[in-house]
Amino acid sequence: MPESTGRALGDFLRSRRERLTPEAVGLPPRPRRRATGLRREEVAERAGIGIDWYVRLEQGRAVTPSPATIDALAAALCLDETEHAHLRTLARHPTRPAFTEEHAPEGTVRLVHSLDRPAYVTGRRWDILTANAAATDLFTGLDRLPSDDRNVLVYLLLTPMAREVFGENWAAQARHTTAQFRAAYDLQAPDAAFTALADRLRRGSPEFRRWWEEHDVARSGAGGKVLRGRAYDYATFQTNEDPALRLTVYTPR
Repeated sequence: MPESTGRALGDFLRSRRERLTPEAVGLPPRPRRRATGLRREEVAERAGIGIDWYVRLEQGRAVTPSPATIDALAAALCLDETEHAHLRTLARHPTRPAFTEEHAPEGTVRLVHSLDRPAYVTGRRWDILTANAAATDLFTGLDRLPSDDRNVLVYLLLTPMAREVFGENWAAQARHTTAQFRAAYDLQAPDAAFTALADRLRRGSPEFRRWWEEHDVARSGAGGKVLRGRAYDYATFQTNEDPALRLTVYTPR
């Protein structure tokens, strides 16, 4: 396993361990407990693996857990389906190429701008590569951002316009988007472009800083949002030219 992936796997295991209490998994309470959450030996025992092996996993050392070990750890840590899938991916993930500047294919750009409903294309780091007029009308101020700031997370977490667009749903949406980005970041870290974006968001948003430390992960895909008091359904598609690029289209209900 690559060292960078090992660190991401270890960080994720530790975050899931520290959120659990002995009572939540049926263990008797123990006096003078200093550890946050479960102890490492408790997780190892629940998963049926050696404590030394588990410690090496949390430390991000060069070990390769089997699928059966990953499944046992997921059960021991009470992971949900999304977290379990993320753990599997981290355990087998090869080193990804360094991030480079992306561009939306010309055909995709023409498609986006031909639509009469909000649509945009994002890259691996959630940079907004192109957006049509309906999208910039819906997401106020998006078209006025400098090119380096045209990023879903920068817009959502660092611009006051986004809070107006999402209204009372802003916190829930921003937290969910942070969890989606966390899943992508873990697979790409320690890429300098991803690290720089996360550092910027931590400096500029106390909410992001708190949610980031929780290490929650979420999947990207279809769903619903309330924007400017109106309900929208949205769907996300991979482009044929580059599967890392995603086309998102909003449809008002």
